[in-house]
Amino acid sequence: MNRGASSGEAGVWIGIAAYLTFAAAKIAGGWIYGSSALVADGLNNASDLCASAAVLVGLRLGRKPPDRNHPYGHRRAETVASLIASFLMATVGLQLIGSVVRRLLAGDHLQAPDRAAAVWALAAAVVMFSVFLYNRRLARRLHSHALAAVAADNRSDALVSLGTAIGILGARAGWPWLDPAAAAVVGIIILRMAWKVFSASAMVLTDGFDEQQLTVFKETAEKTEGVLSVRQMRARAYGSHVCLEITVLVDPRLNVEQSHGIAERLEERLKRKHRVLDVHVHVEPGPAPEPQDGRTSR
Repeated sequence: MNRGASSGEAGVWIGIAAYLTFAAAKIAGGWIYGSSALVADGLNNASDLCASAAVLVGLRLGRKPPDRNHPYGHRRAETVASLIASFLMATVGLQLIGSVVRRLLAGDHLQAPDRAAAVWALAAAVVMFSVFLYNRRLARRLHSHALAAVAADNRSDALVSLGTAIGILGARAGWPWLDPAAAAVVGIIILRMAWKVFSASAMVLTDGFDEQQLTVFKETAEKTEGVLSVRQMRARAYGSHVCLEITVLVDPRLNVEQSHGIAERLEERLKRKHRVLDVHVHVEPGPAPEPQDGRTSR
């Protein structure tokens, strides 16, 4: 296991430990202190636990070397795991909203929860925000999209816990409906996060790619010495990695060795500057230069 992979897993494990602790504590505290919002916040952490576990499984499976059935490796295991996690998160969100609606329709008497429930939620918000800062710094250092997503989820969880505390305090101030309302909002947030995870995973699995990122790659290629222009470029994501196919035009008077040198230079530059995993460069002859200028100035 390399240092980057080990550090990445460490960040995920910290998140898993935090989610497991908070899920158990909040659900128990919610039942003890009579807060639907705190129970919902605990279920939110439980759904995040599933997502973090999926990222961990994906990181480990993604390190498996290529084999006969997987010539490009197993890096998309992370994406598949995230897709499965999105369905689990959506199930939790729907069940949570359904339980709140059933409670309101049944006409249950609403009572303000104990003040201690708000203290639990505020403490969880502070700790989770600290986890967010740690994972964000780690994601930037490792250039890991998976860890960046985990960090973003940590931040949203901190905000959810803060909102939960506000709902509990509001209920104690004389608006008891704020507690179940906060629970419903948490359910909506879970569904929103599930949709974001699903959309990102589906984008990768259907070979979609961010057009703006392709533009950045193209600009780098066009500034490479010897490249006249970029004719075609395609990219696909494999977990947190990118594989790139690019066709460039070069001076038609160059021999095979010189053209190959340009291709190697372009490949090395893209890998170094943008951390692209694999680059396939196809070289084609460009337009003939003007007779009065026999050199290609790049």
